[in-house]
Amino acid sequence: MGKALIIGCGGVASVAIHKCCQNSEVFEEICIASRTKAKCDKLRGELAPKTKTAIHTAQVDANNVEELTALIKQYQPDIVMNLALPYQDLTIMDACLAAGVHYLDTANYEPEDTAKFEYKWQWAYRDRFRDAGLTAVLGCGFDPGVTGVFSAYALKHEFDEIHEIDILDCNGGDHGYPFATNFNPEINIREVSANGSYWEDGRWVETKPMEIKREYDFEGVGKKDMYLLHHEELESLAKNIPGIRRIRFFMTFGQSYLTHLKCLENVGMTSIEPILYEGREIVPLQFLKAVLPDPASLGPRTVGKTNIGCILRGVTDGKEKDYYLYNICDHQECYREVGSQAVSYTTGVPAMIGAMMVIKGLWKGPGVFNVEEFDPDPFMEALNRWGLPWKESHHPVLVD
Repeated sequence: MGKALIIGCGGVASVAIHKCCQNSEVFEEICIASRTKAKCDKLRGELAPKTKTAIHTAQVDANNVEELTALIKQYQPDIVMNLALPYQDLTIMDACLAAGVHYLDTANYEPEDTAKFEYKWQWAYRDRFRDAGLTAVLGCGFDPGVTGVFSAYALKHEFDEIHEIDILDCNGGDHGYPFATNFNPEINIREVSANGSYWEDGRWVETKPMEIKREYDFEGVGKKDMYLLHHEELESLAKNIPGIRRIRFFMTFGQSYLTHLKCLENVGMTSIEPILYEGREIVPLQFLKAVLPDPASLGPRTVGKTNIGCILRGVTDGKEKDYYLYNICDHQECYREVGSQAVSYTTGVPAMIGAMMVIKGLWKGPGVFNVEEFDPDPFMEALNRWGLPWKESHHPVLVD
């Protein structure tokens, strides 16, 4: 049915590639492209004997628009799946426009030098994609991604109007290391050490990092401390869910993680300001990333489950109502299936599903879109089929 060019070959990309190969009816061909072609070739060698999907590989610098454009024009995919770093979103979008191909990513653009992630840079591409007759799908991971689809589904089927959304991201996994991050350390630490914020009554309320803490009892995991963070889907849901009054995002962290992070912050290791070391400039956070365990290596040693979802409050037929949509994912089951832990799995599977929505013409339209702007139903059906079955509760415990 279609061809996808997948840029990136890390943990999330590996999951998406595995899932594309399971879904050969839609993904007849894929090309895996990365700065290090050997990683792509290794994955191709593992998967090619097990799938009907034809797998190609290529070397590309995702920071180089000309290189990207040339590869896209040579391969002529139906969609480019950007599973590289969020620093590279704009160069890949530029290349998709130059080559005339649809675009999808899992995280919004973040400049390397400011640690400020927001949608304004990518939303600025709306006119260009619309004029080119191309579709760009932003943030099609889990959060952002599935959380937006959950919100759209709830609005379509459960509410006349949604007033409050609490997004809860719980990772109950244990990898056995004193300190490690479950996805790219540089992105993870920048996100966690930034000020928190939430949307309330038409404005942003900013908080200090980790200032707001709640405890929640998660099905499949148990009671966990969770902390309010800024997260990009708050920004798009505030625009796209009519009647919304408040949106918050909470993520769980263990005490060991927080203690190590505070120590690293105190000694300057989480800084993104370059320093001079032995005659050359280095960025402390990038050095820290190099010495921490690679998230892709955590799969075989991570046990436990994740539980991620949305608690929604609103009205239907004039009556107040609460509703909870969530997914529980087992780290070891993910590893047995695709060789990855659940954090990569919960991001990589929705990326494949989003690309499938575009290839099949179920999500289409010229312009730049967040996932909640499309029909949620075929995506929700695909979650159940492709490894992320969702659960619902009409009487959830609320977060105060």
